[in-house]
Amino acid sequence: MRRKSVLTIVCLLVLATVCMAAGETATRADSTAVTEPVATADTLPDGAAESDTAAVRRKFGRRFADYFVNANKPHPDKKFDFSIIGGPQYSSTTSFGVGLVAAGVYRMNRLDTITQPSVMSFYGNVSVTGFYLLGVRGTNIFPGDRYRLLYNFYFFSFPSNFWGWGYDNGANRDNKSSYLRLQNQVKLDFLFRLAHNLYVGPMASFDYVAGRSFSNPGLLQGQPRKTFTTGVGASVSYDTRDLITNAYRGVYVKLEQGVYPSFLGNRQAFAMTDIIVDWYKRAWKSGVIAIDFHSKFNYGDVPWTMMSRMGGVNRMRGYYEGQYRDNNITELQVELRQHLWRRNGMAIWAGAANVYRDFKSFDIRHTLPNYGVGYRWEFKERVNVRLDLGFGKEGVGFMFNINEAF
Repeated sequence: MRRKSVLTIVCLLVLATVCMAAGETATRADSTAVTEPVATADTLPDGAAESDTAAVRRKFGRRFADYFVNANKPHPDKKFDFSIIGGPQYSSTTSFGVGLVAAGVYRMNRLDTITQPSVMSFYGNVSVTGFYLLGVRGTNIFPGDRYRLLYNFYFFSFPSNFWGWGYDNGANRDNKSSYLRLQNQVKLDFLFRLAHNLYVGPMASFDYVAGRSFSNPGLLQGQPRKTFTTGVGASVSYDTRDLITNAYRGVYVKLEQGVYPSFLGNRQAFAMTDIIVDWYKRAWKSGVIAIDFHSKFNYGDVPWTMMSRMGGVNRMRGYYEGQYRDNNITELQVELRQHLWRRNGMAIWAGAANVYRDFKSFDIRHTLPNYGVGYRWEFKERVNVRLDLGFGKEGVGFMFNINEAF
């Protein structure tokens, strides 16, 4: 069954790549059909067919190269400016695989050039370990920025490792065990603008997680292996960033409160508070300093699948996501983003985080360090593809993703 699923994902990734490339080529061909007629063997004198084939190949090669050369240039004639890139990759978490990322930029009102554009990202991955992932996330900005819709949908199958929860369990190498994690998530935030840069609105989330084939099921401490959680709540945000995908200046503050009561079908009732504070400022003409503070608190009968997890592609890059998990997490990172030449840039960062059961059990000695360096390539205008190499207390992580980490 798993092999069939992996094969399906591979086919989807390949099909998407071919379709997008073909669509881009067709669009370009349509725009040049009048001025660049293509001759065929039937219309050429004897012996000319071979040279014509070579010309067609060269033209295709130029178009293929132009796809990437012009991807970051604005295309005001397009209702939906969409580009795609993919290739082999390596992650210390998922091993060797093929990754696919895509970015779409659009405006609901194409005449409004003042309001920043909406963004959408598709992402997919399949690796030799059996890991596969497909998802879409984005921010839809309505005309005049009166409303915003934030969304994230994904599903994945991940042959993963599990240490239990709590700092002591995560730090105990003997606790490292294996299991298969299947997860589907849908998360939506709909925000209304109350005042300049101030937004508030409802939130809803749906998570299904199934843990299978635990090599050490005792680490679950009696909790169910499968959970389905439904949450509702509200969020408030203050956003002065000049651009969501790659801010050069501004502040972003978000407070989110969610509840997961039993009457919504949750076997374990709990609540969640999530806080994000980001700050951006130009250090000099080609450099930006970015600071990210994040803290998430879960309280009540929290299932192991919904506990705060350290690590991943955005924060504490370099740690195995989920090795350290508990009810609460507090983390801070500072990043310097430097433009180098043309579409090339780099980033260096340092950070720290701490997971803990409650405020009484918080121990500053359990704070874990993080630092790293990354390469940036401007895929679309101010939308970067990033390659990050992160270092933690016990290991190294390599990540391939789209958009800045925060």
